[in-house]
Amino acid sequence: MKKDNLIIAKKSFNSRLIVGTGKYSSMTECAKAIKLSGADIVTVAVRRVNISDKKKPLLMDYLNPKKITYLPNTAGCFNSKDALRTLRLAREIGGWKLVKLEVLGDKKNLFPEMIETLKSTEILTKEGFEVMVYCNDDPLMAKRLESSGACAIMPLAAPIGSGLGILNKVNVKIIRSQTKLPLIIDAGLGEASDATIAMELGCDGVLVNTAIAKAKKPFVMALAFKNAVIAGRQSFLSGRIKKNLSKKLNNSFCWRRWTTH
Repeated sequence: MKKDNLIIAKKSFNSRLIVGTGKYSSMTECAKAIKLSGADIVTVAVRRVNISDKKKPLLMDYLNPKKITYLPNTAGCFNSKDALRTLRLAREIGGWKLVKLEVLGDKKNLFPEMIETLKSTEILTKEGFEVMVYCNDDPLMAKRLESSGACAIMPLAAPIGSGLGILNKVNVKIIRSQTKLPLIIDAGLGEASDATIAMELGCDGVLVNTAIAKAKKPFVMALAFKNAVIAGRQSFLSGRIKKNLSKKLNNSFCWRRWTTH
């Protein structure tokens, strides 16, 4: 069977599951959960996770950057200026060009501030970054991000950490139909079946953090998400049967009429 890898910015990844490194009870728990998830990419909040101070525990001591791809992100940034500074710092520290941009608009629901996000995307791509962009599920904005040079579109399923699952499947389908870029569902997933649904909608991958880190059994949930993404992708590629309830009902009605006469 031909390998079905995730391709982002001309880089190939075996797993279509991306996992966040925050909110775990310890670095050890984080590392074990990520290993069980099979993820090849992990997001790293540059402003929160220690990646440079050798006097304190380093994420690199638990997750080998030679074996797993670090995806620096701008979690906690509420304007373009802070986001740009954060990712430029990440490039200085680790040489990272593949980054995740998120510019937040409010502290309660953590929705993306799309004007600042669009502006930041344009600047970062001109500076040579490969930008995966956290955004809302607006198909028109997704097109603008693609035109601005984004290498992946990452619409939220629901507010960050809410666990509500995919609230707007229609918009996700529209974005899928109009973009050739990798489409990664980001934020709001709560259980493994949410990941399966995302993959069956045609998404190229999902990003999960809270749903694993805050589960009662993070290790079991990490494995569940791994299997859910694989199942959803296989289901999408298989081509489901058409929904046709009326035909089934008509056939059943005809059968009953024939058997009663």
